[in-house]
Amino acid sequence: MAAYPNLDHDAATALGDALRRVGFNEDGVTDLLGDDGFPPDRDETDIALRALDDSRLSTVIRAVLLQVPVEEGELARALGREGVQALQTISIAELREGAIALRARILPVGDLYMASDDFPPAAIGKEPPDYVAAFTPTSQILDALTPRRRVKRALDVGTGSGVHALFAARHADHVIATDLNEHALAIVQLNALLNRFGNIETRHGSLFEPVAGERFDLITCNAPYVVSPERRWLYRDSGFEADEVSEQVVAAAAAHLEEDGFATMLVSWVADDEDSADDHPLDWTDRIDCDAWILPIWESDPLAHAATWNDHLEGEQKAAAIDEWTAYLGRLGVGWVTEGAVILHRRSGAPHTTRIDQIDEDIGNASEQVERAFAARARLADHDGLLDAALAIALPLRVERALEPANGRTRVTEASVDLDDGTLSSVETTARAADLLDALDGRTPLRETIDRLGIPRDEAVELAQDLLELGALRFS
Repeated sequence: MAAYPNLDHDAATALGDALRRVGFNEDGVTDLLGDDGFPPDRDETDIALRALDDSRLSTVIRAVLLQVPVEEGELARALGREGVQALQTISIAELREGAIALRARILPVGDLYMASDDFPPAAIGKEPPDYVAAFTPTSQILDALTPRRRVKRALDVGTGSGVHALFAARHADHVIATDLNEHALAIVQLNALLNRFGNIETRHGSLFEPVAGERFDLITCNAPYVVSPERRWLYRDSGFEADEVSEQVVAAAAAHLEEDGFATMLVSWVADDEDSADDHPLDWTDRIDCDAWILPIWESDPLAHAATWNDHLEGEQKAAAIDEWTAYLGRLGVGWVTEGAVILHRRSGAPHTTRIDQIDEDIGNASEQVERAFAARARLADHDGLLDAALAIALPLRVERALEPANGRTRVTEASVDLDDGTLSSVETTARAADLLDALDGRTPLRETIDRLGIPRDEAVELAQDLLELGALRFS
């Protein structure tokens, strides 16, 4: 069989058109498989098959998403003869005893198509070094934290399947996708054709090397950031020691940003212990001319880190891998490992600010929130102007008040303000300051609102500034 993928322009675009005609998109698949069944895990194929019916879309899902061999004539009736021929022409499928069997998976993400390597459950952990993953949970987090305003030039570093390059292609005039994995770059080109994007350029090389001296309005990077002693997979193992690859990514992203440009990166960092967990990214961002937002998501000690990243193994093999990983982290003096996001915004002028907020992995779309947060920081550089500003709520907020016993009575003294969308962050405050939120109308200066309510000014200003920096409030 020909090398996969064979980048036949006409066949790839014809396949994308055929998939669109049959309604193969995220909404259509979710309607059949249910919200909890999308995307289906590789070991849940039997469950997914039982949720399908005899529709044309179900036939395509069996073949293209679940990679179950489908009789050639049946798939032709669902996808069209041209679509079936296209699958074979681009070498993504082959005919086996009268049935079409796919050697790669096409996943609908929204109304986009993402081809990637995929294998049956028995092959988990045995993927080749140049394996290209699909739309993973980390892909979803990076997408959610990326500003989506119109830009001229965008860059996706360590592009993998090209998912973030495709997202950027919708709002960027030109997108460059880099990767050390040449097989990944071929899949990016295939995905660009499936989705009829003509503004994506691929370049081979490590991290930012293929774009030396160039600047961009938007940079995304889901780096091979895992702190690992192995060199097994290009998408996971960078070859750098400890968190050096993440340090390089943050520094290089800052150097390649245009004025008012954003960079959103998923990285990891190590520490001696939990008490010093974020010292490394604070040190990295202190050395660059950008405002920064550090967002820890997953934190663990060395043993839990090793167990998580070797969960695909079993028995003695798993035990040996965990021993190897923990010994490696021990030699480096690592007592704590954090995985999360770092967002940068290049802004002329000083001083630059850095903020740290723990976030949950189940975040919503935070694109506009991120832009508001950094815009607020720039304006808050003039601290004297906050009291004269009119503020409005920009995200759904929920106030939780804590009841405490005092002198035989119950009183409210403390409160938390939780974001019900975006980063789902939480801010601790006082009960008096939390009363401010019900009174913000987008017209009245903050000073007048505070004085009218009789809230201690320092408490109210601290809460307002916190929520502005989170993008939960906005200047009117």
